[in-house]
Amino acid sequence: MTRILISICLFCIWISVAAQQPLSKEQAIQIGDQLWTEYLQKLKPEANQAWEERGIRSGDFFAKIKGHISGGKPIDGRSLYISLHGGGNAPAEVNDQQWHNQADLYAPKEGVYVALRAPTNTWNLWHENHVDEILDSLIRYMAILHDVNLNKVYVMGYSAGGDGVYQLAPRMADRWAAASMMAGHPGDAVAENLRNLPFAIFMGGKDNPYDRNKWAEVWRVKLDSLQKIDPKAYTHQVTVYPDLPHWMERRDTVAVDWMAQYVRNPLPDKVVWIQDDRLHTHAYWLQARDKVAKVGDKAVVSIDGNEISIHENTYTELYINLNDRLLDLDKPVLVKQRGEILFNGKLTRRESILQATFNTYRDPNLLFSSRLVIRGNQVKIL
Repeated sequence: MTRILISICLFCIWISVAAQQPLSKEQAIQIGDQLWTEYLQKLKPEANQAWEERGIRSGDFFAKIKGHISGGKPIDGRSLYISLHGGGNAPAEVNDQQWHNQADLYAPKEGVYVALRAPTNTWNLWHENHVDEILDSLIRYMAILHDVNLNKVYVMGYSAGGDGVYQLAPRMADRWAAASMMAGHPGDAVAENLRNLPFAIFMGGKDNPYDRNKWAEVWRVKLDSLQKIDPKAYTHQVTVYPDLPHWMERRDTVAVDWMAQYVRNPLPDKVVWIQDDRLHTHAYWLQARDKVAKVGDKAVVSIDGNEISIHENTYTELYINLNDRLLDLDKPVLVKQRGEILFNGKLTRRESILQATFNTYRDPNLLFSSRLVIRGNQVKIL
């Protein structure tokens, strides 16, 4: 028995040491592909169950799904359009009717179109905490069941669903290829996070309740201003139909074709990340641990060649996750914070970091083999 325990301990030590060994670029890619393949196989029974139940679960919450598939499957995989219904703080039958209506409201030329039924009947039905997990699960299930390309996932919503898009697009910006908001209210949504996410607003000019029409114009100015400062970013379109009320007579259906022209860039050269009151652990290649991030935390970080610039950072601990698609890990990496050099040296690729980031992102396009940890003016290499 003692010999068996010793053998097990030695094997565990060997596994731990192996996980810390430096990897080549090719090894990192191979391990990443293997992690994703194994994960898909493991998740397939769960995806099949969701499809049989026609719904997505998150804890005690259950979101029904209905929709359709259009067009042939492209070589690089199908598109996915997630559509959020209106309604809100109303009897269940009202939200049911809104959901059924949403299922037939839009018709992509190609892709999987899924209308979700909100798990609750509250006023904020599309931006409660559980919604984010449901959306993440839906995206992965569709990748398994219908070969959806994770770089071609779009979110849209009408009325209360539009409220949800205002909130979910910025706080989950790294999931979407584009987003379209129809006839909603932004509440306390943060526009700055939309730097790398094409965002459209459709509104009736006479949609006066809650000043929805006025807020559309406020966001037009806001997005115009952000794009003026950062011309290569903040792609947006704001369309207001002057003579239309809350119901836009389906003229907003042009949003589908507008979104379809965009493909997600999971590794942009600059990330703006402000924490919403629904905290998230990551945005593109930036990450923060659960107990570290707090509402309002902000990080603005860019990469140019092998130089990383931290323009703003209020996180007490910020992870910068790196791979060979972002920069050349075989060459020295320079890290500056507001002009001050914090680090200048070579990084190593490690299997342990690949595994850790895969556990966080569950996305083959967001796999990282190296990591820097920023604490104030200090840099730690993992």
